[in-house]
Amino acid sequence: MSTSQPDAPRPSEARAGDDRATPDDLLHTRTGTDVSPEDLVLAAGRDVTPQNLEWARRKLADEGPAALDKLLP
Repeated sequence: MSTSQPDAPRPSEARAGDDRATPDDLLHTRTGTDVSPEDLVLAAGRDVTPQNLEWARRKLADEGPAALDKLLP
C-alpha cells in the first residue's frame, strides 16, 4: 500500500513559482544585542560545557560579535 498522495504536488513543483533568492537584508542573524559565549556555543551546534564556553570566549575576544555572523546565515 502506497502512502503517497497522487494529487499532492511534489516539493519541486510547489516551489517552482517561488524560486527567488532571499534578499540580503532579511538574512541577518543578530538582533543588535550583545552576543554571549552561550549564544556562540549554541549557534555552533555544540553542547554548553566549560570547554566550549572557553572556546567561545576566545573566539568572541578575537572576532567580536561577527563570530556569530560567521556561523549563521
